[in-house]
Amino acid sequence: MAKALKIPDYPRIALVLQGGGALGAYQGGVIEGLREIDLHPNWVAGISIGALNCAIIAGNPPETRVQKLREFWETICRPPSAAATAMTSAMDMFGPAATGMFDMARSATEKMFGSMAAMRTIVEGQQGFFTPRPFAPGMGSPANTSFYETGAIISTLERFADFDRINQSDVMRVSVGATNVRTGNFVYFDNTEMKLTPQHFLASGALPPGFPAVEIDGEFYWDGGCVSNTPLEHIMNFLPRKDTLIFQVDLWSAEGNVPQDVFQIMERMKDIQYSSKTRGVTNTVQALQRMRQNMWDVIERIPASVRKKDPWFDDMAKQLYGPRYNCIHLIYKNKPSEGHYKDFEFSHETMSHHWNVGLSDMRRTLEKPECLDLPADGENFVTYDVHRQS
Repeated sequence: MAKALKIPDYPRIALVLQGGGALGAYQGGVIEGLREIDLHPNWVAGISIGALNCAIIAGNPPETRVQKLREFWETICRPPSAAATAMTSAMDMFGPAATGMFDMARSATEKMFGSMAAMRTIVEGQQGFFTPRPFAPGMGSPANTSFYETGAIISTLERFADFDRINQSDVMRVSVGATNVRTGNFVYFDNTEMKLTPQHFLASGALPPGFPAVEIDGEFYWDGGCVSNTPLEHIMNFLPRKDTLIFQVDLWSAEGNVPQDVFQIMERMKDIQYSSKTRGVTNTVQALQRMRQNMWDVIERIPASVRKKDPWFDDMAKQLYGPRYNCIHLIYKNKPSEGHYKDFEFSHETMSHHWNVGLSDMRRTLEKPECLDLPADGENFVTYDVHRQS
């Protein structure tokens, strides 16, 4: 049953999903949290794994969306390991007496099993997602040059998402970002402009050199994260602008500890590389929105009698009149036992952890329902991040 929560009547409710491989299960938890309050977006936009999640979200009705998303993740992740099951059984057997000892070894144990799961992904690929390419990396066409083949994800998407529903733009708008290999430009595949197929979502997640480029209408495309790892700017720039509630779900944290070894350096480099683009876009958008508001305030100071004589003021007002944007920012924070391989560590245990953290973060955010309110007068862009408020 949905919780009683008053939500302002936003014309647009957008869900913005960042790329991050195995970390994408965090976004599933966020979706479950939104489902609990019966809040459903009418626009989903994603990059890479975020685009795949978008396909499942848009391809299912609200009442089965979380279930299908969970089934999708359980399909592409490995089943619970026998070792983890044995450890849980041991704790159940010894009860509270084993808890302290288990906690002491938890981090080291999780790192060991996590690195093993990541190594299996490198060697074997991931069921229902990608498999090692024979005689990798190949050569010739970009579609044949990679370490893995990704055809398996097409049937997986078709299994869990109804593409006829995905292309019902009057029900939900869908936008997924990719990079044109030839031009280097960032592009969006959008169901208001074209019929979306599994290839469009596959293109959004075609991260080289692991995954091959995807050919669509004679052009080759790579992962959208090659240019930008967040679709926020696409949502903000779309005309006509309307009051919008945005849930921006990021999988990489800009803030982190100073690394102490080469593996921590590799992990920290990924965090900065993929989160800084999100932060930069957010800061740029916020600055532009403030500039629009300032220009509007200047025009308001000009006497109405003067403005009526010159149509320029009406034209400028139409361009500057800013709708209000409320951006709820949810950012996955690393657990101590994660390593540089966290984006390709597809174990069931880690997937469940990511999902539960996303659900917890969404619930904590909604403990302050006023964060969903329209921005106050004089504000046209506000953000809220539960981790910054803690």
